[in-house]
Amino acid sequence: MSKKLENLFEGFMFWSRWVQAPMYGGLIFGSFIYLYVFFHELFNMFTRLLNQPVGSKSGPWEETEMMLSVLNLVDISMVMNLLVIVTIGGYSIFTSRMDLDLHEDKPLWLNNLDAGQLKIKLATSLASITGVQLLKTFVDYREAATKVSSEEIIIEIIIHIVFILSALLLAQTEKITHSYQHEKNLMKSKMIKKNKEDENLLKYDFDS
Repeated sequence: MSKKLENLFEGFMFWSRWVQAPMYGGLIFGSFIYLYVFFHELFNMFTRLLNQPVGSKSGPWEETEMMLSVLNLVDISMVMNLLVIVTIGGYSIFTSRMDLDLHEDKPLWLNNLDAGQLKIKLATSLASITGVQLLKTFVDYREAATKVSSEEIIIEIIIHIVFILSALLLAQTEKITHSYQHEKNLMKSKMIKKNKEDENLLKYDFDS
């Protein structure tokens, strides 16, 4: 009876991984919202360029403002990439395996993806996003200095450095873990090979 209850509870625990599926569906919905924001920003850039072309006498659109608008688009696209990594990677690792081995459009980053690799990709994506945010601050430093204090700019730099260091530490930890596992598998294969050689030698001695 206790074994039956144990199997039932373990089955329920294993099924509970599907609780995450609606969250991934919500992230997909969030991707569509970001898609709308991207094209809305692109439309605003296009209309402003028509109304205030670069070099016009009536309020020209300065190169710095254009660069900031483009960086906003880059920022949105990088957040979209982060959503895709979390949605597809998280689902395939923690919920259910996706049979995409024979799919011609399978992304390269899905090859040999595990929880450690997913953490590294998330950390590097976050570092890239904070890098874009920092670049937007430096592109128009004078205007940013009037809106925020120098301490807040320093905090942005520190946050970006922290994300970079986190990504490096995760990558180093993953490298150490994989190297240890590789050595363990190599030792195991050597032992298996040695046992087979010993068996063949004993068989040869017995036959002779």
